[in-house]
Amino acid sequence: MDTDADPSSLLGEAPIVRLDGVWKTYEQRQRSERLAGLIRGLFKPEIKRIDALRGVSLAIRRGEIVAYAGPNGAGKSTTVKLCSGLLAPTRGSVRVMGFDPVKERVRFVARIGVVFGQRTELWWDQPVAASFDWKRVVWDIPTERYERMRAFVQDLLGLDEFFQTAPRELSLGQRMRADLGLALLHEPEILFLDEPTLGLDVLAKRNILRCIKDLNRERQLTVMVTSHDMAELEQLAGRIVMIHKGSIAYDGDFARLRREFAAKRVLTIETPIGEPAPTLVGAELVSSDAGRHEYVFDGAQVQIAALLDQAATQARIVDVETHQLPIDDVIADVYERWLKEGHELAREPIPEQAKPAG
Repeated sequence: MDTDADPSSLLGEAPIVRLDGVWKTYEQRQRSERLAGLIRGLFKPEIKRIDALRGVSLAIRRGEIVAYAGPNGAGKSTTVKLCSGLLAPTRGSVRVMGFDPVKERVRFVARIGVVFGQRTELWWDQPVAASFDWKRVVWDIPTERYERMRAFVQDLLGLDEFFQTAPRELSLGQRMRADLGLALLHEPEILFLDEPTLGLDVLAKRNILRCIKDLNRERQLTVMVTSHDMAELEQLAGRIVMIHKGSIAYDGDFARLRREFAAKRVLTIETPIGEPAPTLVGAELVSSDAGRHEYVFDGAQVQIAALLDQAATQARIVDVETHQLPIDDVIADVYERWLKEGHELAREPIPEQAKPAG
C-alpha cells in the first residue's frame, strides 16, 4: 500500500484540514438468541469494539478538491463526520482551520458547509425559500452577506425555477441543488460532501459537479468529497485518498494511481458481423457482440501493434479503438489486489483498556 509518511510535507502552507493518528472506535452491544444469554447480558453485557479508523493521518491544503474513496465500511463517512464535528475521535487529533471541531463547535460550524447525500436540512413541507430564511435567522447571517450569497447560489445552482416549491415535491436532483445552496449560504471556507450525487441521473450529476468545480475555481473553496462513483471523483478532483480497513492506503493523484496500479488497457476490434473474434496472445477477450470484440491487455507488457498484427491475420478489421481501463475498474482491481495480498498497514492497535467508547 502506498501512503506518505507525512502528508503535510507536500504542502506549501499549513494545511486547512489535519488529522494526526486518528482512531475511531465504536462499541456494539451483542445480544444472544438464547434466554439465558439475554438474562446474563442484562448484568454483564458483551461489548464488541469496532475500529472504524485506525491511525489515520491526513492533510488538505486550502483550495484543494480531495476525493476520499473506499468500499462500504472502510471509514469514509466516519472521517467526514470527524472533520465536520459530528463525531469526536477516540484517539488522535483533528484540526480544521485551526479549530477543534468538537470543542469549538459553535465558532467552527459558522465556517464550514456540510452536505450528506442521504439527509437533508430543508424543511420538507415548506418552500425552499423558507429554509433559506430560517438559516439566515438561526445562524445570524448578516443581511448583506445573506442577500449576496442567496443571489449567487440561486444563479449558480439554478434554484429560481423551484425556489418557492416544497422539497417533498422536488426531484432528487433539485433537492440536492437546494441542499448544496443551503450549505453555501453562510459563505463557508471548506465544504464536506458525503455522497452528494447519490441516486442522481447523469444530467443532475453533471450539474452538481460543474457547480462544485466552479466554486473551487472562483472562490478557492476547499472541498473534501466521498462517492462510490469513481469516474465522478476523477472528473472532480486531482487528488484521491483511498482508505482500506480504516487506514489510509493511497494518497496521490489519479494519474499516478493509474501508472502504479493499472497498466491494463482496453482494445476493441470491429469486424464484419458473423466473423469470429480473433484469438490474441497477450490479450483476454471479455466480450463479443455484433462484430465488436473487446479485449483487456497489459499495456506495460504488450504492444498494441503486435495485437493488431495478430488480428489482421485472422479477420478483416473494420475499426479499432483503444482506451484506458475505466477508473471504477482500476479502483476495484486495486482493492481486490489488497484483499488478496492480505495487506495491513503497520499501525499499533489501541490496547483494550485504552479504548474509550468515543
